[in-house]
Amino acid sequence: MDSSKESSAINGNSGAKKIGAGILLSRLAGLLRESLLRSALGLGPAADAFTAALRIPNLLQNLLGEGSLSSSFIPVYSKLLSEGKEKEAANTAGAIAGLLIAFTGALTLIGVFFAKPIAKILTPGFTSEKLDLTAELVKITTAGIGLLVLAAWCLGVLNSHRKFFLSYVAPVVWNAAQIMILFIAINENWNPTKTAKAAAWGLLIGGIAQLLFQFSGVVKLRTKIRFSFSWKNVHVRDILKRFTPAILGRGVIQISGYLDLVLASLLVTGAVAALMSAQVLYILPISLFAMSIAAAELPEMSRNLERENLHNRLDRGIKQTSFLMLLTSVIYVSLGDQIIGIIFQWGSFDRDDTIVVAATLAAYSLGIPAVGASRIYQSVLYANGDTKTPAFSATLRVLVSLIIGLLLMFTFDRFFISDAALEKEPGGIISNWGPLGEGIRSLPENPHLGAAGLALASAVAAWLEMFYLAKKTSKKFALDSSPYSPMIKLLPATISALIVAVTGRWLLSDNNELINCLVCIPAATISYIAISSR
Repeated sequence: MDSSKESSAINGNSGAKKIGAGILLSRLAGLLRESLLRSALGLGPAADAFTAALRIPNLLQNLLGEGSLSSSFIPVYSKLLSEGKEKEAANTAGAIAGLLIAFTGALTLIGVFFAKPIAKILTPGFTSEKLDLTAELVKITTAGIGLLVLAAWCLGVLNSHRKFFLSYVAPVVWNAAQIMILFIAINENWNPTKTAKAAAWGLLIGGIAQLLFQFSGVVKLRTKIRFSFSWKNVHVRDILKRFTPAILGRGVIQISGYLDLVLASLLVTGAVAALMSAQVLYILPISLFAMSIAAAELPEMSRNLERENLHNRLDRGIKQTSFLMLLTSVIYVSLGDQIIGIIFQWGSFDRDDTIVVAATLAAYSLGIPAVGASRIYQSVLYANGDTKTPAFSATLRVLVSLIIGLLLMFTFDRFFISDAALEKEPGGIISNWGPLGEGIRSLPENPHLGAAGLALASAVAAWLEMFYLAKKTSKKFALDSSPYSPMIKLLPATISALIVAVTGRWLLSDNNELINCLVCIPAATISYIAISSR
């Protein structure tokens, strides 16, 4: 390996570790925030309203933010830096920032002034009282999320300069603002509605703090970036050319998220909040492992597009993510309720709520290995300027998820948890397919499992997306890295870890959740590593 390749490999590994460390801290802060939210709101109407109000303006952040910018801005900006064209790079970054500010500002105003009709379209199953609260919260959260789009621009600049840790630890500041407000709400025993409104203001304050935190890092780079609207700049036009398919791809993913929201609003109260609670843990390994590896590799792939470099990075990335994701899936499936019990089960959040969220998490977890591998394939495509293939694969994933979700969610929603036991609503499953009556949906006595049906559909669709991306990447770049081989080789270790976790849980059934996790997770991990090392 020559010095340039060695340096590139070191930068990739070091970057992944820094990103992983930053993501770990931010996700831990996010878990604390979610724990406090569930304690204060449980899975009640205010919880659904706040979750929907957070999800609706997330369109801005996820559509225009990190994902789209990473796939379009970073490859161009990194290449200019590697070629020593620092002035052109600064002008390009400034123009992108200016355009983002203008576009995001306009969309934020639309979100604020049309909060009620937007909320009504995306949560058609909400009662009028819950819909009014959702619209009120959307007016506050939209402005906060808009600020996070600009924070994503800072992330793109910092990543390109290999300042990875600062970029990904910044959300700790965003979470901290909400955590402080939630501590006050719980201590003062505020009602759920007042708490939800306070948490929304905490989101806005946190957005301001995170943007200032990351922008200070950009200023320290001394890149002489000047904001402008120079969309005719050749490099800006290149980014916008890549940006459009990337937005379409992200848009499809966002449509999937909003379809989940629409569908969940037709289920029993608590389904929206249950989905969000499960997603907090579901996203943790994806962010910590897959995203950190993919985000660190993207600038390095963009700097060196030689086939050998792409093959080595793809092969290594698939092996790393497969190893980590399969273990995570085992832990979530076998010990999910124990983990959720530790984090969420206090205050208004009871054991039945824990079981419902655990079932939703277990369903999501079946797709975690596929999501991890897909992130690596996407980085290869983005580095080569191909944003259309990921966009098409995302469309395919959404359609499959929607079809399967519709088939499963109402069936699953007829089952509920009562005193930690599985029960079923009266009537046949097939003959009575469709939403339950409004009386049951709006004021349920027990949490239902409809959210788990949507999560299972998402897992199935994730595998289909991975198969498609693997095939297209292999064909387009003549790369023979396959996701199947690493996963098949890890199958004995995966089964071993599952047996150890389930057996350990059975032997320790008389102990509390914390002891079970402290014993079973390390034991399963040791078994997994030992078998996989053979």
